[in-house]
Amino acid sequence: MPRGAIDWSLHRKGPVDQARHQEKVRAAIRENLADLIADESLLTSDGRRVVKVPVRSLREYRFRFSTHRNPQVGQGRGGRRKGDVLARQPGDPGAQGDPHGAGHEPGIDYYETEVALEDLEAVLFEELELPNLEPRRQAVLDAQRPRFTEITRAGPLSRADLRRALKENLRRHARQGEARLGPFRREDLRYRSWRDDPRPQARAVVVAMRDVSGSMGEFKKAMSRTFFFWMNRFLQTRYRTVERVFITHHTEAQEVDEERFFYLGESGGTRVSSAYRLALEIVAQRYPPAEWNVYAVHFSDGDNWGESDNGLCVQLARELAEQARLFAYGEINDSGYRSPLMTAFAGLRHPRFVRVQISRREDVYPALKAIFRAHPEGAPAAAPERPAGRGERP
Repeated sequence: MPRGAIDWSLHRKGPVDQARHQEKVRAAIRENLADLIADESLLTSDGRRVVKVPVRSLREYRFRFSTHRNPQVGQGRGGRRKGDVLARQPGDPGAQGDPHGAGHEPGIDYYETEVALEDLEAVLFEELELPNLEPRRQAVLDAQRPRFTEITRAGPLSRADLRRALKENLRRHARQGEARLGPFRREDLRYRSWRDDPRPQARAVVVAMRDVSGSMGEFKKAMSRTFFFWMNRFLQTRYRTVERVFITHHTEAQEVDEERFFYLGESGGTRVSSAYRLALEIVAQRYPPAEWNVYAVHFSDGDNWGESDNGLCVQLARELAEQARLFAYGEINDSGYRSPLMTAFAGLRHPRFVRVQISRREDVYPALKAIFRAHPEGAPAAAPERPAGRGERP
């Protein structure tokens, strides 16, 4: 660099370091996402809560000299090539030390950084979407969006089309025998105009069903609320026009508002078919599948009353899958046994029917991804058995 010249790259060191820090934070969120979203305290968050994630510290590249011999200079012995490993960090393959004894090497520095709930949602929701979403024509005024497709000779300057004006000026001078840009006249100006264009709208409704019977203990209750909390936030953030219907059930099903859906206590027996019947009635009366993209999600512990009701559930679930773009059954089971309802659903083969299971808190995140992802119709059948928290697609 010439003497006295300014190294302008140093002025970008701050933004570069900031971008690198943000990328490290996002990577830390991805690594800890399953644990972060299982935090029950977020269920009562007002959207301004912050969470703490561990981020591995970044060290600048520097020379490290040997401390065993003197004198020393910053000069190697030669014979090294690009990519050669000069030193290893503790924990790397080939690092020295007894894996079973006490460690004598320094550890890796981590620090906790506070992340806003919106940043956590941005990482979580970038992998989620409503599957099989199709356009639906909506005969309402707000479905008409203005499109600037017309060009006029008069209008306000805010809608002046400069490119068209340049072309008209050039064309006018070319007609006079001189193809050049010259002084502008009012006749050269062109303005954009619009027309209302009715567009098909992707109208959608999500029917959320939650088991509130007496068998839903504290863990099952917390996991169902956690899943539906993040599902609700996802729909509110990504899809403004999506409607939501909330249904709770024990032996009888009822449609409730959002607050009662999340905080209604548990009592009574279980008859799952009552929830499916009510969901089908609501869809038939208010959300015909020809005009709406219907999605249904049900979470229970699988302890249903009687084999006859299990068979009826399979029949109603098939009918829901036929009318909906997706029907998902999620089971919260931390005991390891196969519930009667999950056993009955094992024989239901439909391209729009999905099963997931939650056995641990960390399974909420895989369950969200298994349900709210692209599910192309006609996809090959999935294996009948999946690990906990993974989705099944018969």
